[in-house]
Amino acid sequence: MLEFDRLNLYFISCMVKISFHTFGCRLNQAESSILKQDLAQHGFDLVPADEAADIVVIHSCTVTERGDADTRRAVQRVRRKNAGARIAVIGCQAQTQGEKLLKMEGVHWVVGNAVKMDLADILSQPAPQPVLYAPPILERSFTLPAPGISADRTRANLKIQDGCDYHCSYCEIPHARGGPRSREFSDLLHGASELVNAGHKELVLTGINIGCYRSDGKSLLQVIESLEGLPGLERIRLSSIEATTLPEGLFEKMIPAGKLCRYLHMPLQSGDDAILKAMNRRYRASDFFEIVRRARKENADLCAGCDVIVGFPGEDEASFERTRRFLAGGLFDYLHVFSYSDRDHGRSRTLPGKVERGVILARSRILRDLSARLRDDFFNRYAGRTLEVLIEGRKNGMWSGLTDNYIRVILDSRRELRNRIVPVTLTGRVKGGMRGILA
Repeated sequence: MLEFDRLNLYFISCMVKISFHTFGCRLNQAESSILKQDLAQHGFDLVPADEAADIVVIHSCTVTERGDADTRRAVQRVRRKNAGARIAVIGCQAQTQGEKLLKMEGVHWVVGNAVKMDLADILSQPAPQPVLYAPPILERSFTLPAPGISADRTRANLKIQDGCDYHCSYCEIPHARGGPRSREFSDLLHGASELVNAGHKELVLTGINIGCYRSDGKSLLQVIESLEGLPGLERIRLSSIEATTLPEGLFEKMIPAGKLCRYLHMPLQSGDDAILKAMNRRYRASDFFEIVRRARKENADLCAGCDVIVGFPGEDEASFERTRRFLAGGLFDYLHVFSYSDRDHGRSRTLPGKVERGVILARSRILRDLSARLRDDFFNRYAGRTLEVLIEGRKNGMWSGLTDNYIRVILDSRRELRNRIVPVTLTGRVKGGMRGILA
């Protein structure tokens, strides 16, 4: 585009109010922060999601049937409350269901993951008719247009990777996100430095399959080691990571005096070997057990959680009970429970042995109740102990923050504590976390 045209589009965009509704995973959240910053730099006027806007961006998720429904409801809600707005649906559902979304009333742009980071340019171009941008996703390293600085967050998401080629039978992420690719190492470090310079004390490494990071001869462990050297950065946290991609030497870095948080979240999906095989997972339950056991041996204060899918085709009472016992066996401190749903690009939709919806919901409740008990047990073990807490802000008049091993702490103080790491003595259980007092 000619420089003159870019300048004109900048002045045009300055008159445009734009808001975001983000659904789904932490990676979507990270990308929304990047897009918001980039749009602001292009002159768009970012407004809160509950305010009237000229353009409303709906950042979609399609991991589950519920994610699809969330997008549809969001479009309908915008049409009711902000009828004059033009809607841009972006992200995973836009990549896989673009034509369907384009037919929804009020939707003016559908922008898939392949070109999502060009959103500022796309929205700046004249588009008298609804338009679909969802080309194939190329497997190549990438850079990002902005670091994703967010003034309302103390912990920042750092996108380092995208895509996956594991092709688990229940999953359509390879279709929505493409194959694995990594952020160029120099761009990653630059983005991290910008986030830290903006005041973020904790960076959460995000991606679809972050353990597969490879760029400029660097792996995930080398990314962590490089980030550890950033002045002003206090904490590095891994988001979800595949058990089979954990690098040697990772657990040894999760020490009280180190920057890598004592926190490990991995997608297990089932504790039954036959179900794992049908899911096309790359381990047996015993392999997963050994990985978590080894991680706990390195650090007794580790917080370990996992994802689990309930109601995968072929899951009978016996296989569900094996999963329940596995999850209750002392390995985990909380669970993320997902009710199975068929996906258009998931091979499991053709498998026999479909589980009735009522049975799936009942089993999901059992595991969510188990998760609540596991979390209670984990939190209660820390009553009376003093831990370092990164204070995120005030909620209902109380300060709220997180320990490095993911305990939500609520405390009362007249001091200004936002974005400070302070020692807190945990005194007892409260809803959503632990109560504490400054040590």
